[in-house]
Amino acid sequence: MKLLIQASLLCALSATALSAGAETVVIVNKANPATRMFSEQASQFFLGKSTMFTPIDQAEGSAIRADFYHKAADKDPAQVKAIWSKIVFTGKGTPPKEYASNAEVKKAVAADPKAIGYIDKSAVDDTVKVILTLP
Repeated sequence: MKLLIQASLLCALSATALSAGAETVVIVNKANPATRMFSEQASQFFLGKSTMFTPIDQAEGSAIRADFYHKAADKDPAQVKAIWSKIVFTGKGTPPKEYASNAEVKKAVAADPKAIGYIDKSAVDDTVKVILTLP
């Protein structure tokens, strides 16, 4: 049992270390006229404060999602969930659609000219445009 707990902790620490070294980028559709964005601006779309873009989110509980909200909005997953609960409860919006991987987010953004999403920098290709890098 002790060995299992140690192995679980080691896996968790390894995953944290990997995500800490990865760069997250905010992406938009190639047809989108935006070329650059500040993290504060990007967070507005993902926290329901602007409808100019259609936000595409990573899966709840994923390391990249926690990293994105921490770096872009200085919020943890519980805070983001609370913000969206209030928005939904008051009928002022619906949370971003979630996708399970970088590839799925990239595909969704590439298919929608108004979409904005975030993925790991290593997943970027010519189907989307990077407008912000979060180190």
